[in-house]
Amino acid sequence: MKQTAIPYVFMRGGTSRGPYFRREDLPEDRDVLAEVLIAAMGAGHPLNIDGIGGGAAVTTKVAMLSRSNDGWAEVDYFFAQVAVTERLVDFKPTCGNILSGVGPAAIEMGLVEPVGDETEIRIRAVNTGARVVARVQTPGGLLDYDGDTAIAGAPGTAAPVQLTFMGVVGSSTGAFLPNGTLRDEIDGIEVTCMDVAMPVVIARAADFGLTGNESAAELDENRAFFDRMEAIRRKAGALMGLGDVSRSVTPKFAILAPPRDGGTIATRYFMPWNTHPSMAVTGGQCIASCALTPGSVADGLLDRPDQSPATVTLEHPSGRMDVLVTFSSDNGFSLKAAGLVRTARKLADGHIYIPRRVWAGQETTP
Repeated sequence: MKQTAIPYVFMRGGTSRGPYFRREDLPEDRDVLAEVLIAAMGAGHPLNIDGIGGGAAVTTKVAMLSRSNDGWAEVDYFFAQVAVTERLVDFKPTCGNILSGVGPAAIEMGLVEPVGDETEIRIRAVNTGARVVARVQTPGGLLDYDGDTAIAGAPGTAAPVQLTFMGVVGSSTGAFLPNGTLRDEIDGIEVTCMDVAMPVVIARAADFGLTGNESAAELDENRAFFDRMEAIRRKAGALMGLGDVSRSVTPKFAILAPPRDGGTIATRYFMPWNTHPSMAVTGGQCIASCALTPGSVADGLLDRPDQSPATVTLEHPSGRMDVLVTFSSDNGFSLKAAGLVRTARKLADGHIYIPRRVWAGQETTP
């Protein structure tokens, strides 16, 4: 049986990893595309043994890149979250960690030419419409992954990738507060439903009988908590106008607690059916915005910065993540931009092979 070969670059972006494809090398039809990605990642098996997924939600992510006709952007970034144990692909969300690798991958693929010692790349997140400026290190006009920047959740150090996010408010629902309220009570738990880069349902850890400083493994073992959280998430998804979210990874869920390690606030983030080992870039922006918003469930958990820009340091299971938030508080909290520093590294390139019965593609090899 012949197989279909698909060119790819395999990269770590932030604290996630996955294949980066040129969009033109994949099928246009969304249903066929989903089957291709399921085959490529090996979805449907806990180890993803028949694909290149890593058996965790942070290692079954896919980026698809193309030159943009947006007018502002140079590169379009289309994201897919592939499930681990189910044959399921969610095209609704975007991923900021994988976005960390979009700039370098675009240079690797020849979509962008490096210019000078630092190359600025304007990226449009196709899934949400967000606009992001990535600044990639290209000393002497050459892409360089080496550097001294460390991020919690990824080993070692690498060259920094500076990301500035714009147009992320209401990216999925059209509103900063999709329900029109700062707080809602669902199943006896107060939540703030907010949409900044990612729609997130945010609650206080103490309301679930948690400290908010549990490890990811401890939380994953607490299935009673997950069952209660999932019931709230589904009801919140309907309130946020997202419909039936039982098979969608959005909205995400997060819990908050007072900081213990010198940060602004402690948080745990859920993907949503297991605990994120560190912190999502998109979710981090939403949580930081919640922390800065008076009247949200964050009230009483932090010393709230009142000057813009403010650095919100999120304590997560692997360490800390800083989110630089530019905002206005003239008429309530209003986000203008959010900035983060991440790292990325090329791990491999070549071709991914999938069964020809899934998609014949443009090229077949034995």
